[in-house]
Amino acid sequence: MTEATIFAALRLPSGVLSSLESGSTTAIYAQSFNRPKQDFALCSDDPAASEVKISVWARCEGSQQFSEKDKCDILAARLQVPIESLQNALEQNGFIWLSYLRVYHLPSPIIIKNSTKGVFIALENRIYINKLQPVLDDSNYEKRKREVENLEPPEPLDVQIQKMLEEVEFQSKIESLKKFDWIKTIHNLGTATTGGNYEKGTAFEQVVQRSLASLGFELDPNAKGGAGGMDVCCIKPYLLVCECKSGLSIPGNTVYELHKLGNVHLTKDIFDSAVKLIIGPGKPTDQLKRSSQEYKISIINPMTLQKLVELKAKYDGAINLFELKECLQAGQIDDKIDEYIQKVEGKIKLRSKIVGAVKELIIDLDSEKPTAQDVKVHSNATFARNYNPKLGDRLVYEILIELSSPLAGYLGRVESDGIKGDRFYFLRDLPI
Repeated sequence: MTEATIFAALRLPSGVLSSLESGSTTAIYAQSFNRPKQDFALCSDDPAASEVKISVWARCEGSQQFSEKDKCDILAARLQVPIESLQNALEQNGFIWLSYLRVYHLPSPIIIKNSTKGVFIALENRIYINKLQPVLDDSNYEKRKREVENLEPPEPLDVQIQKMLEEVEFQSKIESLKKFDWIKTIHNLGTATTGGNYEKGTAFEQVVQRSLASLGFELDPNAKGGAGGMDVCCIKPYLLVCECKSGLSIPGNTVYELHKLGNVHLTKDIFDSAVKLIIGPGKPTDQLKRSSQEYKISIINPMTLQKLVELKAKYDGAINLFELKECLQAGQIDDKIDEYIQKVEGKIKLRSKIVGAVKELIIDLDSEKPTAQDVKVHSNATFARNYNPKLGDRLVYEILIELSSPLAGYLGRVESDGIKGDRFYFLRDLPI
């Protein structure tokens, strides 16, 4: 029996989507009316992305008008949105629509093209739901829904956290706008076909140098590229030499060129022990693949480098250069790096869910500070139901310790008796 058929996805701000996915809120506001019993997928509203990932869907359980300006602070806290955005929406029409959403997990995440504008994105293929997997059980959903319906004032801790999150989110958006400008040029410069060859090559060399430095490599200041010089040489944490090629494809003699330059500028023993990398566009020819295997040289596309730098910019500690080194094998390795990026993103997503579990236990369910066992049980019952094997005590405890370290600062810890007695509390979200 089909429980639901999904035709479209509703665009939502990433913060709102995270709150719905974690179950910390069960309602949204909008200028338009959502019909009761209407089903739709939920996705992040990111106009810059060519594709969006969808992990959950929702059923509208009812809508009502809201126009009480004097209670904006309560509603903003309950919806976990900045109060200014709520006030601005009210100013436009004098009221907004509150929609109560029951959120469910999809059987498996999907990725769709982000090619249209508007509140909804039409799905190319319908999604048929045969089994309901709610984010919250019935009692907790009704509790969350009732708090919004009755405009119950949140606890003081909720208000403090909400203000902090709003400030962090605002500052994060400002910084992101600055830091991502140059990163989004990596692929474009690597595939540039206009302008002189020298100008194209120099611009791409410079952005590769900046990219590798941002990942944590220390560059050799004497490697400046140009005629007869190595394009990029990294000296720490391990030696890496790199040849950069922009345009439509990588020339067939690039491997021999890198090998020759390396032996000119470095001793044979040092060059042989270095990690050797070519970054360039297009699909390598069979000859290029064979020579890269012979000389143990890795080849990646400019977009692969851009993905690595984007991940590092979003999560500063995400890239472990020694783990990355394991991917830098002979031949074309874009797939290996993509697998590494997906693995890292999976670890971050798990940690975000663990933070959300602690937050829900303390703030939403009014529990005492939970132990690792409490967090494990709650996590396995909500977001980790499809994990095989289920999350264990030791793994959850180690992640909680990591997230509560002073350098992370997502959680706090009350030390007691190690894995059995230590208790944890929420400080700030780890947004995806």
